[in-house]
Amino acid sequence: MKFSAIFITLVGFFLSPTSHAESLHSPWQQLLSKHVYPINQGSGTEVDYQAFKAQRNTLKNYLEALSTVSQTEFDAWPKHKQLAFLINAYNAWTVELILTQYPNIDSIKELGRFFSSPWSKKFVSLLGETRSLDNIEHTLIRGTGRYNDPRIHFAVNCASIGCPALLEEAYTADKLEQQLTAQTKRFLTDTSRNYITDDTLYLSSIFKWYKSDFEQGFKGANSLNEFIVIYADALNLNQNQQQAIKNNDMDIEFLDYNWALNAKN
Repeated sequence: MKFSAIFITLVGFFLSPTSHAESLHSPWQQLLSKHVYPINQGSGTEVDYQAFKAQRNTLKNYLEALSTVSQTEFDAWPKHKQLAFLINAYNAWTVELILTQYPNIDSIKELGRFFSSPWSKKFVSLLGETRSLDNIEHTLIRGTGRYNDPRIHFAVNCASIGCPALLEEAYTADKLEQQLTAQTKRFLTDTSRNYITDDTLYLSSIFKWYKSDFEQGFKGANSLNEFIVIYADALNLNQNQQQAIKNNDMDIEFLDYNWALNAKN
């Protein structure tokens, strides 16, 4: 009887939604750890798309595994497991999109058409539908109101130099909070994307495009300025600069975005 009870417990563990959600991302973890490299003293990363292409079958198998997750199974997961799943799906499908034309591509924007962007292209099989990258980001992640975490903008990766770094590991439920915090600080530390000069704070255009997301009360921040002050250390802001930003006494300008491919040279 004791053996049967233990066996049933173990089976339940390995078949649980939590276990499935974590083991599901193991192939993606292996690919990222092999083919994504830190640059600029760790503030960014570059991607070895040629190496990814050599292991494209592994990537495709991972994407197929993601597509087997049903909406019902997904809905049963806690929200941090859902969010890790969606971020991984977005990033992995973005790499696959690049591989459809690599090495004959200099920017993800080349994969769009005259009247549509690459992000609106429906090629992602996920949760029972054929979706676009826009659908994952703006409908499943941002549009539901379930996650309400602006740090996702430093986690989803658009395969461009101007983007926040593609993390060198898969997002997982148990590490998600730590990973999102680290990615936010990592991006703000990158002085090619965010910096302060005299009385002007220069920020990535991400903060302009998604300004409303940074005004929804995350950690008490009801404005972009308040969000920035939360991460003052990453931007190396002194007390006077922090106060000026809080009081809206500092000019903020947004930098041009670099859409060149984030490929390893």
